Amino acid sequence: MIKVDFEKGNGLIPCIVQDVHTLQVLMLAYMNEESLQETLRSGLATYWSRSRNELWKKGETSGHFQHVKEILIDCDQDTLLIKVEQDGAACHTGKYSCFYRTLEGEDIL
Repeated sequence: MIKVDFEKGNGLIPCIVQDVHTLQVLMLAYMNEESLQETLRSGLATYWSRSRNELWKKGETSGHFQHVKEILIDCDQDTLLIKVEQDGAACHTGKYSCFYRTLEGEDIL
């Protein structure tokens, strides 16, 4: 297994989350070593919540789990692309993707 470089981000790496079927980008989250290991163990996306300073299994509260189908790593080994089957909405606003509006504030989805 390729070693993930957690050192560059002070223990955290960005994770781009993408729908495995449509390839739509759903969200951006962060992982530490513990959350990556839990994701690999459970098959459910688990992140590090920077605001709560704790592990965060996506869907524990909302029921909108992310079933991990594939994890890719970038050339610098410090960013992950996680392809998931998404249950319900990925965004806390109820939208399927967190990327649903333009910089001008217009909803596109």
